[in-house]
Amino acid sequence: MSGRGVSVFQDGKDPGALRTIGEVARGLGIRPHVLRYWEEQFPMLRPLTRAGGRRYYRAEDVALVSEIDRLLHREGYTIRGARQALGGKARGARPVAVPFVSDPAPASSDELARAEDVLSALRVLYGRLEAVRDGLAGALAEAEAV
Repeated sequence: MSGRGVSVFQDGKDPGALRTIGEVARGLGIRPHVLRYWEEQFPMLRPLTRAGGRRYYRAEDVALVSEIDRLLHREGYTIRGARQALGGKARGARPVAVPFVSDPAPASSDELARAEDVLSALRVLYGRLEAVRDGLAGALAEAEAV
Protein backbone atom coordinates (compact mmCIF):
# COMPACT_ATOMS: atom_id res chain seq x y z
CA MET A 1 0.00 0.00 0.00
CA SER A 2 2.35 2.62 -1.19
CA GLY A 3 -0.16 5.49 -1.15
CA ARG A 4 -1.17 5.10 2.49
CA GLY A 5 -1.59 8.53 4.05
CA VAL A 6 -0.65 10.38 0.89
CA SER A 7 -3.41 12.66 -0.31
CA VAL A 8 -2.69 12.50 -4.02
CA PHE A 9 -5.21 11.91 -6.76
CA GLN A 10 -3.93 11.93 -10.30
CA ASP A 11 -7.27 11.32 -11.97
CA GLY A 12 -7.77 14.67 -13.69
CA LYS A 13 -10.59 15.66 -11.34
CA ASP A 14 -10.71 19.00 -9.59
CA PRO A 15 -9.12 18.70 -6.10
CA GLY A 16 -12.47 19.62 -4.54
CA ALA A 17 -14.48 17.09 -6.58
CA LEU A 18 -16.58 14.42 -4.93
CA ARG A 19 -14.91 11.02 -4.92
CA THR A 20 -16.34 7.54 -4.58
CA ILE A 21 -15.24 5.19 -1.83
CA GLY A 22 -13.21 3.26 -4.42
CA GLU A 23 -11.38 6.39 -5.57
CA VAL A 24 -10.56 7.37 -1.99
CA ALA A 25 -9.47 3.82 -1.19
CA ARG A 26 -7.13 3.68 -4.20
CA GLY A 27 -5.83 7.23 -3.69
CA LEU A 28 -4.98 6.76 -0.02
CA GLY A 29 -4.11 3.06 -0.06
CA ILE A 30 -6.90 2.10 2.35
CA ARG A 31 -9.33 -0.75 1.67
CA PRO A 32 -13.00 0.23 1.17
CA HIS A 33 -14.20 -1.99 4.04
CA VAL A 34 -11.81 -0.12 6.35
CA LEU A 35 -13.30 3.20 5.24
CA ARG A 36 -16.80 1.87 5.95
CA TYR A 37 -15.66 0.71 9.40
CA TRP A 38 -14.12 4.10 10.14
CA GLU A 39 -17.42 5.74 9.23
CA GLU A 40 -18.98 3.70 12.04
CA GLN A 41 -16.19 4.47 14.52
CA PHE A 42 -15.65 8.18 13.81
CA PRO A 43 -18.91 10.14 13.99
CA MET A 44 -17.29 13.15 12.36
CA LEU A 45 -16.63 11.13 9.17
CA ARG A 46 -19.86 11.39 7.23
CA PRO A 47 -19.50 11.30 3.44
CA LEU A 48 -22.52 12.17 1.35
CA THR A 49 -24.74 9.21 0.53
CA ARG A 50 -26.89 9.08 -2.55
CA ALA A 51 -29.40 6.66 -4.01
CA GLY A 52 -28.55 3.06 -3.26
CA GLY A 53 -26.27 4.07 -0.39
CA ARG A 54 -23.40 5.09 -2.68
CA ARG A 55 -20.87 7.18 -0.77
CA TYR A 56 -19.31 10.38 -2.08
CA TYR A 57 -16.39 11.84 -0.18
CA ARG A 58 -15.85 15.61 -0.16
CA ALA A 59 -12.34 17.07 0.04
CA GLU A 60 -12.78 17.60 3.80
CA ASP A 61 -13.85 13.95 4.19
CA VAL A 62 -10.71 12.83 2.34
CA ALA A 63 -8.58 15.05 4.59
CA LEU A 64 -10.22 13.53 7.66
CA VAL A 65 -9.65 9.98 6.37
CA SER A 66 -6.00 10.86 5.81
CA GLU A 67 -5.77 12.24 9.36
CA ILE A 68 -7.42 9.12 10.83
CA ASP A 69 -5.01 6.94 8.86
CA ARG A 70 -2.05 8.96 10.15
CA LEU A 71 -3.20 8.73 13.76
CA LEU A 72 -3.91 5.00 13.63
CA HIS A 73 -1.12 3.71 11.42
CA ARG A 74 1.77 6.13 11.88
CA GLU A 75 1.20 7.60 15.32
CA GLY A 76 0.01 4.34 16.89
CA TYR A 77 -3.27 5.61 18.33
CA THR A 78 -6.10 3.26 19.21
CA ILE A 79 -9.43 3.97 17.55
CA ARG A 80 -10.69 5.43 20.82
CA GLY A 81 -7.59 7.62 21.17
CA ALA A 82 -7.81 8.81 17.58
CA ARG A 83 -11.50 9.60 18.06
CA GLN A 84 -10.62 11.68 21.13
CA ALA A 85 -7.73 13.39 19.33
CA LEU A 86 -10.11 14.34 16.54
CA GLY A 87 -12.76 15.51 19.01
CA GLY A 88 -11.91 19.17 18.41
CA LYS A 89 -12.54 18.69 14.72
CA ALA A 90 -15.99 17.33 15.48
CA ARG A 91 -16.78 20.54 17.37
CA GLY A 92 -16.16 22.83 14.44
CA ALA A 93 -12.47 22.84 13.63
CA ARG A 94 -11.93 22.18 9.95
CA PRO A 95 -9.53 19.52 8.70
CA VAL A 96 -6.54 20.57 6.66
CA ALA A 97 -7.23 20.81 2.92
CA VAL A 98 -6.04 17.92 0.80
CA PRO A 99 -3.14 19.00 -1.41
CA PHE A 100 -3.32 18.20 -5.10
CA VAL A 101 -0.14 17.02 -6.77
CA SER A 102 -0.35 16.67 -10.52
CA ASP A 103 3.28 16.00 -11.42
CA PRO A 104 5.77 16.01 -8.54
CA ALA A 105 9.35 16.85 -9.39
CA PRO A 106 11.79 13.99 -8.88
CA ALA A 107 13.90 14.28 -5.74
CA SER A 108 17.45 13.11 -5.22
CA SER A 109 18.23 10.48 -2.60
CA ASP A 110 19.93 13.16 -0.46
CA GLU A 111 16.81 15.33 -0.61
CA LEU A 112 14.63 12.37 0.30
CA ALA A 113 16.88 11.43 3.23
CA ARG A 114 16.82 15.02 4.54
CA ALA A 115 13.06 15.19 4.11
CA GLU A 116 12.63 11.90 5.99
CA ASP A 117 14.83 13.20 8.83
CA VAL A 118 12.82 16.42 9.06
CA LEU A 119 9.55 14.49 8.91
CA SER A 120 10.72 12.17 11.68
CA ALA A 121 11.69 15.12 13.88
CA LEU A 122 8.36 16.81 13.19
CA ARG A 123 6.48 13.66 14.17
CA VAL A 124 8.34 13.56 17.48
CA LEU A 125 7.53 17.22 18.12
CA TYR A 126 3.93 16.68 17.11
CA GLY A 127 3.65 13.81 19.58
CA ARG A 128 5.07 15.99 22.34
CA LEU A 129 2.64 18.79 21.51
CA GLU A 130 -0.25 16.34 21.62
CA ALA A 131 0.90 15.13 25.04
CA VAL A 132 1.04 18.73 26.30
CA ARG A 133 -2.41 19.41 24.82
CA ASP A 134 -3.84 16.28 26.45
CA GLY A 135 -2.26 17.22 29.78
CA LEU A 136 -3.73 20.71 29.59
CA ALA A 137 -7.14 19.32 28.65
CA GLY A 138 -7.01 17.00 31.67
CA ALA A 139 -5.97 19.81 33.99
CA LEU A 140 -8.75 22.01 32.63
CA ALA A 141 -11.30 19.23 33.13
CA GLU A 142 -10.12 18.77 36.73
CA ALA A 143 -10.27 22.51 37.37
CA GLU A 144 -13.79 22.73 35.94
CA ALA A 145 -14.89 19.82 38.15
CA VAL A 146 -13.83 21.68 41.31
